[in-house]
Amino acid sequence: MSAAEKSLHWIVDKWLAPTPATPARITRMGRTGSRRGRAVCVETLRPGGLLSIVFFRHDDGSWNVFPPAAERPAMNGYRRAAGTCAFTTCAG
Repeated sequence: MSAAEKSLHWIVDKWLAPTPATPARITRMGRTGSRRGRAVCVETLRPGGLLSIVFFRHDDGSWNVFPPAAERPAMNGYRRAAGTCAFTTCAG
């Protein structure tokens, strides 16, 4: 699903299905975590009471009900051909 299909408007319609009689409204906006990601709390009134959902903005521009994964340290390695050296000061 593309980011355009997961805009904040689209995801609020999907999860809260607001109507003119029961509109949804943004009650809080803020930043989360060390990466300063965005979060928005949206509320609507239901027959059972007030329903609040927090939506999180992801790196691809989409909004979801779960926060983006934290960046973690990573390592990478590769194999060199036999007899080659990775350092410029190698002899041979």
